[in-house]
Amino acid sequence: MLNSDDALDTQASVRRANLRRALQLVFRGSGAQTRAGIARATGLTAATASSLVAELIESRLVVEGAQAASTGGKRATTLSVDAAHHLILVMVIRPTDARLALVALDGSEVDTRRIEYTAESRDDLIRHAVAQIAADHGDRLLIAGAQLPGTTDGRSVLESVQLGWSDVPLAERLESLLDVPVLLVNDVDAEAIAEAAMEDEASGYRLFIHIGVGIGAAVTLDGELAPGPRDRAGEIGHVQVEFGDEARQCRCGRYGCLESASSMTAMLGDDFTDAMDDGVITALAAGVDEHVFAEGARALARTIKLIAAVLDAAEVVIGGPVRALGEPFLELVRADLDYAATGTARVPVRYADAGAVISTGVAQFALTAALGVRWSPDQLRAASAH
Repeated sequence: MLNSDDALDTQASVRRANLRRALQLVFRGSGAQTRAGIARATGLTAATASSLVAELIESRLVVEGAQAASTGGKRATTLSVDAAHHLILVMVIRPTDARLALVALDGSEVDTRRIEYTAESRDDLIRHAVAQIAADHGDRLLIAGAQLPGTTDGRSVLESVQLGWSDVPLAERLESLLDVPVLLVNDVDAEAIAEAAMEDEASGYRLFIHIGVGIGAAVTLDGELAPGPRDRAGEIGHVQVEFGDEARQCRCGRYGCLESASSMTAMLGDDFTDAMDDGVITALAAGVDEHVFAEGARALARTIKLIAAVLDAAEVVIGGPVRALGEPFLELVRADLDYAATGTARVPVRYADAGAVISTGVAQFALTAALGVRWSPDQLRAASAH
């Protein structure tokens, strides 16, 4: 039998769950949802639905809008996401630059800043930029998310070869400046989250591969990230896939790693950086011998074939700067995949959705952590169009 404290805890838990359900319904139908619609969708009474909405309005999460179309009686008031108050700070940290964006609750970016640095100046410049955002917008910040290359447990950077960080308590350091919760997410995981967020439905296993200066992968199941128990799922860049005379030395010191053949640095040279725009990448690619791309595609296809066979993946999505190489590179990969190993099925391969802005994945990750809700694909497309 529950004691009084347990009963109160249970009631509070049910209340929080219902608030999340109501808020998600507003997120999915912003500008069209009503109190009556929430009551119908949840099975709650009209009085309870109205009470939930009142709390969401008071918390500056929901705002009333115009009256809905008449259905014969008194016209209901529509509800929308309140985009005028709370902000999510998202940080995309890369080896030579970082992009910081403030994202409103409707998914739109209201402020963006970019800083460039060297390995020596990086920590100070990031700290200064974050402190400035805290000074400018601290009273509106809800949560912050930082996306970076390397492994993380959500609080510390366990290891990042590209950033030269190992066991860095980055979330704690940023929280001391922002005074709001900070979450860390691997950059490839964030891209995979963004890809799933842009779809109405996603089913089965999907292998997402990012190719830039480094190579990493992430797996989603039915649109949800499927991380490993040791926070190292998808670390495929330094798995050996080439042998003998084919194997080239990798920056890690070993030979034949996937990155040594299929990373953008391996294919375009050491001048490549992840901060380059598509036009610069295309110009670099024009001076590269075709056999370099063929070798990169072959090593990548070997990797895809093995992982896709293990997962029985529904599809493979390739993201990152490699998209600037266009269909010719993708066709090389598909050509090397164009056989069905006994007992397996052919797996479709495509580039990632170009509609998602760079902050989409980490912003969605932070939003879900803070409020337990997700943006709709239509919201994200509308936000990226502005």
